[in-house]
Amino acid sequence: MNTSSKIIRHLSMAIAVAFTIGQSVSAQSLARSESDEGGWRHSITPYLFLPLSTTGTSTIDGTSVDLDLSLSEVLDVLQGAASVRYEGWNGDFGIISEVYYIRLGEDGTLPGGRVDVDVDVRQTFFNIQGAYRFANGVNASGRRYAADAAIGVQWNRLKQEIDLSGPGPGMTLGGTEEWFEPMIALRYIMEINDKWSFASRAELSGFGVNGDDLQYLLLAGFDWKGWENTSLRFGYQFYGIDFSTDRSSGEFAYDVDQNGIYAAVAFHF
Repeated sequence: MNTSSKIIRHLSMAIAVAFTIGQSVSAQSLARSESDEGGWRHSITPYLFLPLSTTGTSTIDGTSVDLDLSLSEVLDVLQGAASVRYEGWNGDFGIISEVYYIRLGEDGTLPGGRVDVDVDVRQTFFNIQGAYRFANGVNASGRRYAADAAIGVQWNRLKQEIDLSGPGPGMTLGGTEEWFEPMIALRYIMEINDKWSFASRAELSGFGVNGDDLQYLLLAGFDWKGWENTSLRFGYQFYGIDFSTDRSSGEFAYDVDQNGIYAAVAFHF
């Protein structure tokens, strides 16, 4: 592997975390009781997604590196993350929004000990969606179920930058990209018993707008209503992104697929 590729691999490990630690998680619970269906109900859900497998390609300044990373490798460069999802429903109409921020970094010296590397990665997204619950009923076992669809827009900001210092002038690779993209989602929720619910969700965004050919998210999991106004959520998720743009320094791209576990705590009011 040449020096340029070694540098980019430092960064690509950080990027893998940026796109995986905080992607969308489990579905909004059904109303806490049937009598609540007619009024406003809200949930705030801090969440975490941990990728067990990350594969794909990262491209910075026209140089690409293949990725095949374990969870421990991507967590090595994590410096901090914050992510939260809000949902508000009144009858069959809802508003959904997510905010996510992560900062990653790594300092080191390339083989030979003459060039210091400082990796700085920050990724932020914010989205807002309008949702409609087009199915809402009770099955033959007397348990409630619901299905809803959502459409919205997401703003993304990605910084992937490496500063090099050593003998001679310093150098900076990479940079920052910002873009908007449309998004759609479908979701199904079913009560298992008074404490447990099952939820599945599919989300697509990008569709070739502003360089993002496609982001996809597929997940399935469970909601456990352990307390009156709090529930725990966990499950398994598949996520992928295919973003690319041309810069004066060369192609800037990220084409990656991940799968792993998610966990969240939801506060209902």
